[in-house]
Amino acid sequence: MIPATIRLMTWNVHGTFSLNPRFDLEGAIAVIQKWSPQIVGLQEIDSRGRNDNPFAVLEDALGGHSVGAKSIVTTDGDYGQMLISRWPWVKPPLVEDISYREREPRRAIAADISTPFGGLRVISTHLGLSIRERHEQAQRLLQLASETGYPAIVLGDFNDWFWINSVRGALAERFPVRTQHRSFPSRLPLMRLDRIYGYRVRLVRTFADSAARSISDHLPVIADITPLHILNAAEPSIGGLRAESL
Repeated sequence: MIPATIRLMTWNVHGTFSLNPRFDLEGAIAVIQKWSPQIVGLQEIDSRGRNDNPFAVLEDALGGHSVGAKSIVTTDGDYGQMLISRWPWVKPPLVEDISYREREPRRAIAADISTPFGGLRVISTHLGLSIRERHEQAQRLLQLASETGYPAIVLGDFNDWFWINSVRGALAERFPVRTQHRSFPSRLPLMRLDRIYGYRVRLVRTFADSAARSISDHLPVIADITPLHILNAAEPSIGGLRAESL
């Protein structure tokens, strides 16, 4: 029997506003609905200069529970990210300011989600462009992950392509599994900027959707995960002791 899974998606939808000449969200929403993730993190949502509010449009279209983190707020509109879940929060999510000095404002959303398989901490973020900036922000992500005893996920656009002082290196011990799909630029993906990291979970299936290249300059990355305690409960015991999952 295959254990139940949770489907997560991360996607930088910036191209919705640069590749789509009608500034239309319908294509992005169709891609998300095609894969039906229970939990999705979206980056670079921009309502500046628009007649509608993409934050509200996405919330209405995808339903469930959502929180927006607006890193730039102007009279002309807002810019930031969202975390959307089909399942309710265990407690109100936290929006953490992880900005580095005078560089572009950055946020991380930390939410404890009440899934049918128990609590799951999900941290959704969009990190900065400099190595030192990302390294410090990765330490903040580790702090957020350590605040709960739940299995944990960190997902988002990490802007991370070097190994020296990389986010991958900083998160590797706490988050031993991660997706490894090339997601940027979407027309000819070379860099693994968009990732899903896991702690006390198994990645059952992961993939990127190349069909989304007409909508954004990033490809969405999708992962089906199973918390390890679900796998442990499903495995037979050996000599009275339960076999350990990887």
